[in-house]
Amino acid sequence: MKLGLRIDVDTYRGTKLGVPALCDSLAKFGVKGSFFFSVGPDNMGRHLWRLLKPAFLVKMLRSNAASLYGWDILLRGTFYPGPLIGKNLAEPIRRTADEGHEIGLHAWDHHAWQARIDAMDAEAIYQHLARGVQSLTQICGRPPTCSAAPGWKANDAMLLQKERFAFKFNSDCRGHSVFIPEVHGQRLTQPQIPVNLPTYDEIIGRDGITNSNYNEHLFSLIQPHHLNLLTIHAEVEGIACHQLFDDFLRKAAERNIEVVPTGDLLHASVPYPSDRIAPRQLPGREGWIAFQESLPSVA
Repeated sequence: MKLGLRIDVDTYRGTKLGVPALCDSLAKFGVKGSFFFSVGPDNMGRHLWRLLKPAFLVKMLRSNAASLYGWDILLRGTFYPGPLIGKNLAEPIRRTADEGHEIGLHAWDHHAWQARIDAMDAEAIYQHLARGVQSLTQICGRPPTCSAAPGWKANDAMLLQKERFAFKFNSDCRGHSVFIPEVHGQRLTQPQIPVNLPTYDEIIGRDGITNSNYNEHLFSLIQPHHLNLLTIHAEVEGIACHQLFDDFLRKAAERNIEVVPTGDLLHASVPYPSDRIAPRQLPGREGWIAFQESLPSVA
């Protein structure tokens, strides 16, 4: 079985501490993954206003966010502009490329994308993507080959703007199979590889899931002959849950599960069907996220 590994890097701390730790783990087990970087200002602390929303507050309490992420992440950019991640932390980003991992764009400003995507026009979306692509190209010496929308906040306007870049694929939604997006009746060119497995913060503390049985629960969801794409976060599996992720990689090897970069889930000879994306709610996550439209609704 193949398991695609998507690594989202959202913050300054995740880039500085989580990325090197994950590189070490992946090298230890001979695994390559896909790193999706946020490279602009780290203003993630500005999400704290969402504590006023019950669903977000419950998630923060359930996942013990203060100890999981650290107060420097939770407060970053609240009292002063956040630091530019790519400018200050080019070395760990470049290391991932030098070690042969797949490099993708996550965001220029992760917080701004999540908070404002609904209000961004086509030009604002394009400029956000262009700034991120330019920064990663300068750091790695080549442009990113793929992208993944922050927080699975994706819409048709974004899909159209991504067509202006040389992305081999995107991973912007949750779903069940690789597809080609359709927008206003137009079939686009860049495949979507949707995430189908839950993230740590979505399920920890729910339905009896704890650190002691989390990995076994993930393995129970991985199915042969199906799309299997897991998203981890440099801020979680690279720092607070680093040992848990090491254990996951060890057990995956014992089960003959081949952990591969996200792009390895594509097959050039397969004629992928068209599908649309649509906003839906997901248990364990506050607000809407983009889903592959043909995926049955999650109860």
